[in-house]
Amino acid sequence: QVRLVESGGGLVQAGDSLRLSCAASGRTFTTYTMAWFRQAPGKEREFVAALSWRGSTNRYADSVAGRFTVSRDTAKTTLYLDMNSLKSEDTAVYYCAASSLAYPTGLPSLPERYSYWGQGTQLTVSS
Repeated sequence: QVRLVESGGGLVQAGDSLRLSCAASGRTFTTYTMAWFRQAPGKEREFVAALSWRGSTNRYADSVAGRFTVSRDTAKTTLYLDMNSLKSEDTAVYYCAASSLAYPTGLPSLPERYSYWGQGTQLTVSS
């Protein structure tokens, strides 16, 4: 089992930057594929970014590519999402997710590929 706890959300202005963190505990964190998803009110959960267990491969949704960066600090068992040039459409609850599987042919963007989820952290971007 893996327990995930997100933090760092809040209320920011459009154009601001913010870092989200996801603290993982439980089984070997270093072997897990990690990802960030988000869900805005009235919308389905959508993929934001993913990172391989080695941290050498990443994948981003088109809507955040070039603005967001996903990274992990293996020693501290923490996943990060650095968000720049925030827009009002980035407003959502952000979730951290983990999969115990490795994906050598491409990191998954479907929520059902991830077995473990955090409770989420709210980000609100005012325009």
